[in-house]
Amino acid sequence: MEEMKHSPPLSTSTTTASGTENREHGTSLMSRLKKDCLAFGISLQEGFRYVKATIVGQAKKLKAKDEKEAATADLQAQKMQVEAADEAENNKKRIYKSM
Repeated sequence: MEEMKHSPPLSTSTTTASGTENREHGTSLMSRLKKDCLAFGISLQEGFRYVKATIVGQAKKLKAKDEKEAATADLQAQKMQVEAADEAENNKKRIYKSM
């Protein structure tokens, strides 16, 4: 197996341009980190909403008096799950467009 060797980047310039590049790189890194954290939070929220929809759907199916009510409860649970996914996707798109 080949061994990869990394050498540190050669940077002999100590002018203000390199300081500016470092600040811009740090800003973009912080911006990307912020985006990723927000997207992760939205994904967690989507997961919780999905689980909630599943639990609510199962509870309604158990309480259903006939097959029609059970089918309606199942459809409602699926609709809630799709809405959770759609909203999370839209929020993620909004986050990535704004930053």
